[in-house]
Amino acid sequence: MKKRIVFTLLTTVICSTNLLAQRSNPAYDAELQQWISKRIAYLKSTDGWLNLAGLLWLQPGNNSFGSSPENKTVYPAGFPYATAGELMWTDAQVSLQLKPGVGATVNGKAFTQGIVFDAKLGVSGVVKMGDWQFTIIQRGDKTGIRLRQLNHPNVAAFHGTDRFATDTTYKVQATLMKPAFPKTIAISNVLGQTNEQPLAGTLLFTLHGQSYSLQALTEGDELFILFADATNGESTYGAGRFLYAPMPDGNGKTVLDFNKAINPPCAFTPFATCPLPPKQNQLTMAIEAGEKDYGHH
Repeated sequence: MKKRIVFTLLTTVICSTNLLAQRSNPAYDAELQQWISKRIAYLKSTDGWLNLAGLLWLQPGNNSFGSSPENKTVYPAGFPYATAGELMWTDAQVSLQLKPGVGATVNGKAFTQGIVFDAKLGVSGVVKMGDWQFTIIQRGDKTGIRLRQLNHPNVAAFHGTDRFATDTTYKVQATLMKPAFPKTIAISNVLGQTNEQPLAGTLLFTLHGQSYSLQALTEGDELFILFADATNGESTYGAGRFLYAPMPDGNGKTVLDFNKAINPPCAFTPFATCPLPPKQNQLTMAIEAGEKDYGHH
């Protein structure tokens, strides 16, 4: 009887050791930590999500802007000008007219008036005024100002997000099944807008012995996956997370590494317009890997 107990204990220890070895790999841990460091650096950068100070929708015609409540578009109290000028929104174009004495640059060059956004021509200027800058964004029939405070206190206060323990069993091979003909997928955002986007294909993979599928979009030179799972609203952001994956090789193979699952911008700021996972990408299982929730947005 004692021999059986000892054998059982040894078997348990060996299995536990093998499992830990499977979930921990020094070379992979180092690579993942480097990836995490780059992720933090991006979030704290000028183009990151921590310095957003406003999302202000324009009205057709002239829009005066500044910190004064008398403006059509009211900036936060710390903005240096009570009224900095006017933004004219007409169709797909936005022009800027600054008041005398207001200093600004557009794409690094001194500026007083002119077009700062034209959706048809692909013109998009970065307007900078001291520690503040803004760009014009378009979301469906809405056109607005994405305002940044470059020295926003959120940037200095951020040191990363909580994460699940690294687990290499969540790094799996997947096969991208491309549609036989050009196909789109309906993607909604937090504004309640829905638009059709080109479908890159369906990723087929096995995780913990079960088969799953996720539909993917293309973003730059990567696959982009919006997914939800059973951790949402508990340990992870309620509306789901994002995952990027390399483009598949000639055999359609790629890798899904859920240890690199990230929060959408809306987890960091109320001034983002995040896309939401489509119904077909809502997994019933819990993906206990990657970033946990951050903030209360």
